[in-house]
Amino acid sequence: MSSRIELAGVRQTFLVRKDGEKQLSEFVALDDLDLTVEPGEFLTVVGPSGCGKTTVLDLIAGLTKPSTGTVRIDGEVITGPGLDRSVVFQQYTLLPWRTAQANVEFALEAKGGLSRAQRARVAREYLDLVGLGEFANRLPGELSGGMKQRVAIARSLCYEPGVLLMDEPYGALDAQTRERLQEELLDIWRRTGTTVVFITHDIEEAVFLGQRVAVMSARPGRITDIIDVHLDRSHAGEDDVRATPQFAEYRHHIWSLLRQQAVPTLKEVRPVA
Repeated sequence: MSSRIELAGVRQTFLVRKDGEKQLSEFVALDDLDLTVEPGEFLTVVGPSGCGKTTVLDLIAGLTKPSTGTVRIDGEVITGPGLDRSVVFQQYTLLPWRTAQANVEFALEAKGGLSRAQRARVAREYLDLVGLGEFANRLPGELSGGMKQRVAIARSLCYEPGVLLMDEPYGALDAQTRERLQEELLDIWRRTGTTVVFITHDIEEAVFLGQRVAVMSARPGRITDIIDVHLDRSHAGEDDVRATPQFAEYRHHIWSLLRQQAVPTLKEVRPVA
């Protein structure tokens, strides 16, 4: 199950009060942004800090509405959150008093329509999918950061949404755990066929995961480039695609595009040497 996402002519503004001022002024986060994500595609999005990457995700999730323009899923205008979309944040947002399995079941309870036995069976299937079946009865406090994020992914996928939205989900993890979860996420995506939009500040992560990489401009954010990535990600170890010249070329190209933005916060969008 997968869905098509379309953002057309999107402008997003907020009213803010600047330091020392009494009146509210308009803050333009996104302007004239166009983006299409095809069904079953894995799209990554990079850009300078503060360019509106998370705002784009919020619009697709239905957590906010565009000031102008349209955001559609499968041709229908998004008017709010829905079970056809699921979001994974950097923070794990697990219920600390519920086990890993009970956290996954929580999403199924919200969806409704399944008996307790059916919810338990489905939750276990998705814990197995993320490699945590043997930890089903552990509380979040008994799990590592990587395990918590895998529970969050299982919870987000268990009710079979058409779109999985991920907002820098691995940003707080160590490098080894992050790379392992990236590989696992690609495997899960291949098996489920879900449309994935993945926000990251890490260029290497964007290249490794994305079929396409959308590059955003400095604020006000818009899509300036979309890079098609053609890499063989089927090997690991000595054949890791991250070590290939082709991978380095993609990484350098995207870094060069970001450098052209020439914004003060560009140093926060780091290339990996």
